[in-house]
Amino acid sequence: MTQRAIIYSEPTPQWYDAKRAREIMEAYNSGASSNQPADEFVACSIVPAGSGSFRDFSYIAPDLPEYQAENCVACMECVQNCPDSAIWGKVITLEGLDATLENFTEAEREVLRSQVGETTKFWKTYQKKHETGRDSPRGALFGIFVDPTKCKGCGECVTACGDHKALEMIKKTRDNLPTFFSIWEFYKQSPETPAEYINPKLKGDLMLKYSSNQYVGGAGSCMGCGETSALRQLLAIVHGQVGSKYGVVANTGCNTVYGSTYPYNPYRAPWVNSLFENAATVAMGIRARWDQIGKADHHLLVLGGDGSMLDIGFQALSRMLTSGMNIKAVVLDTQVYSNTGGQASTGTFIGQDAKMSVHGSSIHGKQERRKEIGNIAMMHPRTFVAQTVGPMITHFYKAVEQALRFNGPALINIYTTCQPEHQVADDRSCARAVAAVESRAFPVFIYNPDGGPTLASRLSLQGNPSVERDWHRRRNKDGTEETVDFVSFTRGEGRFAKQFDAEGKPSEMLICPQRARLENWRLLQELAGIANVDQSEEMARRGVGVRRPF
Repeated sequence: MTQRAIIYSEPTPQWYDAKRAREIMEAYNSGASSNQPADEFVACSIVPAGSGSFRDFSYIAPDLPEYQAENCVACMECVQNCPDSAIWGKVITLEGLDATLENFTEAEREVLRSQVGETTKFWKTYQKKHETGRDSPRGALFGIFVDPTKCKGCGECVTACGDHKALEMIKKTRDNLPTFFSIWEFYKQSPETPAEYINPKLKGDLMLKYSSNQYVGGAGSCMGCGETSALRQLLAIVHGQVGSKYGVVANTGCNTVYGSTYPYNPYRAPWVNSLFENAATVAMGIRARWDQIGKADHHLLVLGGDGSMLDIGFQALSRMLTSGMNIKAVVLDTQVYSNTGGQASTGTFIGQDAKMSVHGSSIHGKQERRKEIGNIAMMHPRTFVAQTVGPMITHFYKAVEQALRFNGPALINIYTTCQPEHQVADDRSCARAVAAVESRAFPVFIYNPDGGPTLASRLSLQGNPSVERDWHRRRNKDGTEETVDFVSFTRGEGRFAKQFDAEGKPSEMLICPQRARLENWRLLQELAGIANVDQSEEMARRGVGVRRPF
């Protein structure tokens, strides 16, 4: 949307013509080429909100996820981690099922009935309460539904589903594609999930609400993009907390390129794109104007990658945080300039092979230590700070909720996998984000200035595994214990592949980033007032006194 639309927060501005926008979308989809009508929206640098819903990827993606209702536990992990808003869950009552099936043929009904099942979460639990006379609705059915026009076939949903095995990628064929379209049509025609089946305490259930679909898909992002999964979750919780009273200022980067691939805009929220380095400054101007015209209750997000926030735009970001203005900065932390070819940023890890820091015979990848934007932001006056990852649903939503409630500047740093530059498979974004947390590559935390008089009372490391130790000790299914450190994290990413020999032995170069990640983790432990068991034992062996945190 335009800056004008954001400043005045007009949901349906006078210049917006939905019929005209639809004509342009349909002409573009049909290949009108030079016969396409003139687009007055683009003439004003405007892409209508939600126009990405018109985009069709069904002729591109080679695979689609097939749903097995009998294995589903309704955890909603697949829905949360989908980068393209292509998979959704819904609770359907028996009455709603029968009414919707009447709109389909008998042959279609058999397939559609198999798309919903009795889960413990929505059938057994509710049915038991209902039968014992408690004030509870009857048990309802649950299903997962795939939009074949939005799915790019990345397989992220299958990875997120994990051992439940409720989803499996299958080849798309002329025979099975019509079935997927029928299933999706059933989803659209069936009633919305009744409010009584949505538990506000279960953060994953937020995506059961249709209104949570603030990022409609149709974006030009890569298959399995880690950024877009986080953006979907971010906008869902923001809308859930403040409704339509919010807007976005975006730094130039991947998020603005795949978010405005003409003529498709996946955002339903108003947003404006600024230069690579000054979105925070633009946000300050918009915030001042909103406050001036009586819209202090409207929330403003400023969005960018680690390149635009940590590097070129760091001064603008720092000034914004120091201003005390009620603006929430969101960093999509990929450790590379993804939009311009993957060169290293100051958020890049030591030893990473990246453009401008290529691994060669003399220099073995990135040499400088990573800049910790979360640590730096905590040192700004009265600034709320959070580091989080999308797959940790509860921590993610809790962090954003608290940031929105905080009356002042906030910074939310989100680890987001960039598969091409991290050199990982398209279905591994959520798995690599969890691995980053487990290995101390990206510790999660929440720093709330209103939490108390000391740093320890304000900073919470809740969500990190083995929080009192140097490294996480993971117990495997076979009963063995495994230490998860930074080196183990690097084994799963191609950007560090040159740091290992033919036998898988890490190079001496990886000792430096391993030490740096441990130093950063110990610093966070000290600030949070957490005694490190391993550090205490190490100092005791050396005969050095241990200074306990307050």
